[in-house]
Amino acid sequence: MPVWLREYSWRQSPSAVYLSLPVRGLRVTPDSIFCTEQYLKVSIPPFLFEAILYAPIDDTNSTAKIGNGNIFFTLYKKEAAMWDSLTLENATKEKLQCLRENAVLKAHERAKEETEAKKVTKQEHKKYALEATMKLEEAERKRIEDLKEKERQKVTKELELWKKQQQDAEKQRRAQKEVELHQQVEQLKEKKKEKIDKARIPSEVTSKTRLKTARGHGSHTVFSENLKEEQLPAPRSAATIKINFTSRVFPTALRESRVAEEEEWLRKQAEARRTISADLSELEDLKEEEKNPDWLKDKGNKMFATGDYLGAVNAYNLAVRLNNKLPLLYLNRAACHLKLRNLHKAIEDSSKALELLRPPVPDNENARVKAYVRRGTAFCQLELYIEGLQDYEAALKIDPNNKIIEEDAEKIRHLIQGTTQDS
Repeated sequence: MPVWLREYSWRQSPSAVYLSLPVRGLRVTPDSIFCTEQYLKVSIPPFLFEAILYAPIDDTNSTAKIGNGNIFFTLYKKEAAMWDSLTLENATKEKLQCLRENAVLKAHERAKEETEAKKVTKQEHKKYALEATMKLEEAERKRIEDLKEKERQKVTKELELWKKQQQDAEKQRRAQKEVELHQQVEQLKEKKKEKIDKARIPSEVTSKTRLKTARGHGSHTVFSENLKEEQLPAPRSAATIKINFTSRVFPTALRESRVAEEEEWLRKQAEARRTISADLSELEDLKEEEKNPDWLKDKGNKMFATGDYLGAVNAYNLAVRLNNKLPLLYLNRAACHLKLRNLHKAIEDSSKALELLRPPVPDNENARVKAYVRRGTAFCQLELYIEGLQDYEAALKIDPNNKIIEEDAEKIRHLIQGTTQDS
C-alpha cells in the first residue's frame, strides 16, 4: 500500500497556482513527476502524492523545481480566475478514475505526438545533412574537374611546346644534314677531280717515255726511272662466311648427351601437349580456359598452396581427363594424396609419373627425384620401409648432393634395423 503525502501548501493568483510539496529525505527525480491539464502526480515509492486539479492548467509551460527538500510547482491556469480549492472536491470515485485514465491517455498521445515530431525533425535534419553533403560533394567534384581541366590545358600547352621544339630541332637537323651532304658531295667532286688529274699525268708521262724509247732503246735517263709506276697488289675481295651451330635443347654438349633418348623425350613432351584424351559431352559447358590442362594444373597448384587439397585433386583429375600424357599432373596429384593420407593413390600417381618420365634425361631430373621421394614417403607411411628406402636411394642416385633426402634415407635405414632387431 502506498503512503500518501498529505502535507502541502499552496497559494494562487488569477493566472497561476504555486504549490509546495515537502519531500525531505526522499530522492526525487524528474521521472517521479507526472502532470497533465487536470492531474498531478508525484510517485516516490512507497510515497505517493496525487491531485485532481480544480481547473485545467497549461501543463506545457508549467514548471517544477526540486531543491531544499521541497518540490515547488508553478502551475499556469488556462483561464484567469480564482479557484475555490486546489483539488476537485465532492467527486465520486468513478469520476476520479475516469479523470486519471483520461490524463494517462492524453499523456500517452502527447508522448506519441512528440515522438513522431522528433522523428520528423530527425528526418528533416538527415535530409538537410544529406543535401548539405551532396552540395559539398558537388562543389568538391567541380573543384576537382576544374583542377583536371587546368592540368589538361597545362599539359596540352606543354605538349604543343614540345612538339614545336621537336619540329624546330628536326628542321635544324635536316638543315645540318643538307649542309653535311653538300660538303660530302663537294669532297667527292674534289676527290674525283684529283683522281682524273692523277690519271692524266701518268698518261702524259707514258706517252713521253714511249717517244724516248722510240728514239732509242739504249737511252735511259734519271727522269725515266723516276716516272716508273709503282706496281701494287690488288685489294682482297669482300665475302661472307656462314657458320652453322648444332641446335641444342639440353644444356649438355652434344658429345656428352644421349641423343636418341633426348629426342624421344622431346617427342613425348610434344605429343603430350597435342593430345586431348577426353572428348566428353559433359565438358562442353566448360569455359575455354577450363579445357586447358596447363590452366587446370596452375589452378590446382594454387589450391594446394592454400591448403585446399580436395579442390586441387579435382582440378588435377579434370586435367588428366583432358590430357593423360603430362607427368606433372600425376606428380602434383600424388602430393595432394599424401596430404589427404590416400597413400595407395599417391603410390599409383607417382609410379605413373615415373612411367611418363622415361627416358631419363637431364630435363626431367627434378621431376623424377620428386616422384621417387613421394612414392618412398607413401611406402614408409604404410610401414613398407624397404620399398621406401629403395625409392629414396634411387632419388639420391639422381641428386647425390641433396642432404635432406640423404638424411631421410638414413632415418629409414635406422627404422629398418630397429624393426629387424625387434623381430
